[in-house]
Amino acid sequence: MNSTWFRRFTTAAGDGPRLVCFPHAGGSATAYVPLSRTLPAEFDVLSVQYPGRQDRYNEPPFTDLAALVETVAGELAHGLAAEPARPYALFGHSMGALVAFETARVLARDGLPAPRRLFLSGRDAPLPRSGGAHGRLYDDAEVLAEVRRLGGTDQAMLENPEILEMVLPALRADYRALGTYEWRGGEPLPTAMTVLVGDCDPMVTVQEARAWREHTSGDFVLKVFPGGHFYLADHLGAVAEAVTEGLLAGTAAS
Repeated sequence: MNSTWFRRFTTAAGDGPRLVCFPHAGGSATAYVPLSRTLPAEFDVLSVQYPGRQDRYNEPPFTDLAALVETVAGELAHGLAAEPARPYALFGHSMGALVAFETARVLARDGLPAPRRLFLSGRDAPLPRSGGAHGRLYDDAEVLAEVRRLGGTDQAMLENPEILEMVLPALRADYRALGTYEWRGGEPLPTAMTVLVGDCDPMVTVQEARAWREHTSGDFVLKVFPGGHFYLADHLGAVAEAVTEGLLAGTAAS
C-alpha cells in the first residue's frame, strides 16, 4: 500500500483481514492509533492520511469530496491488485464515514473486489440535499464553533494561534468538501454495514444513523453507544469488539 496515503501504527502487519480507516474532518491518520492497537494483532489496520495535515502538511488539501474519493479509491485499487485474496473492510468516522462509503461505491463501479463490510460511525446517511446543515459553507468562525460543539479536540489547542494556523487549512478544506457534497442517488451496495453512533451525538440522531439501512442490500447492524460525537474514546474496547465481530463474520461467510 502507498505509504504516502496509508499509515500503519502497529509494530507488524497482521496477515489476517485488512481494515482501512478514514479520519473525521480536520483529522489525521493518527486518530486511529488507539483502535489499531486494540484490535486483534492478526488484523492489518491502515489509516488514510489525507493531504494537508501532519507529514503531508505542505500538500494542498482536497476541497472536493468526489475528487478525494476517486484518488483514495485509486490508491486502494493498487493494494487490492497486489493481494486480491485478502479480505478487507472500511471504517470511517464522521466525514470519514462518507468518504469510506463513496470509496466503496467507486470500487464497485470499477469492478474491484468489494469490502467485506463497511463500518460507518458518527454520520447520517446521505440523502438528496434539502438545504440542511450539510448543504452549507462555513466560514472559519463557524468551523471552529462546530469543532468546539462536537468535542474530541483539546480545546486549549483551539485557543493557540500558532496551532490554529496549522489546523485551519485542513478543517476549512474538509468542511468545504462536506458543504459541496451532494448525494445523487444510486443502487444499494451489496456490502454488509455496521453503523455506529453515540446516543447523544449533536450531529446525528440514532434514527438518522439507522437510515444507512437504505444503502445496503446486505447485512445491517446498528450499534448505539452512550456518548456524543466522539463516543469512540470512551468505548474503545466495545468498538473494537464490534469491528472484530463484524469483520470476522463477513470473512467466515465468504
